[in-house]
Amino acid sequence: MRRSLAAGLVASVWFGLFACGAPAQTLRDGAHDFDWGIGTWKTHLKVLRQTASGPSWVVYDGTSVVRPIWNGRANMVELIADGPGGPIEAINLRLYNPQAHQWSLNFASVKGGVMSVPSIGAFENGRGEFYDTEPINGRNVLVRGVWSDIKKDSAHFEQAISADGGKTWQVNWVADDTRVAP
Repeated sequence: MRRSLAAGLVASVWFGLFACGAPAQTLRDGAHDFDWGIGTWKTHLKVLRQTASGPSWVVYDGTSVVRPIWNGRANMVELIADGPGGPIEAINLRLYNPQAHQWSLNFASVKGGVMSVPSIGAFENGRGEFYDTEPINGRNVLVRGVWSDIKKDSAHFEQAISADGGKTWQVNWVADDTRVAP
């Protein structure tokens, strides 16, 4: 009897630690956070390029086509733009992780031919923030991409880099999208 009483106490304490602990945080299902973007968009880009005389903004105009894949559990963006810096042809494969409740944004350009390091993040209150670390000029820097001002027929995206661990940010890519067709 002593043994079963002790086992019962241990079981009660063990169960109590998990049952009475802090409540588990309920994560929002963000699997459809990018559904607003499905369709064809006119894209106006500004890209910060390093030139011999220092950083300079280069303007591009083009089209982004966003297609659902995997029965809507992911989507792919195909970007084609042209400007004084030459053409930009790229894709962004957006994948949702239902266990983590986060998206990975995987970018590739025709010039590079490989997927970049994925940016990982999520949407909260209509704003999406995505982060990664990438080598730029031989040094790893933080990269932050932010989707904001999302409306039915327009959206804004900014990418910025930080060489000081996120204390300061330098915007290097700005996209303003206007819907052409659903």
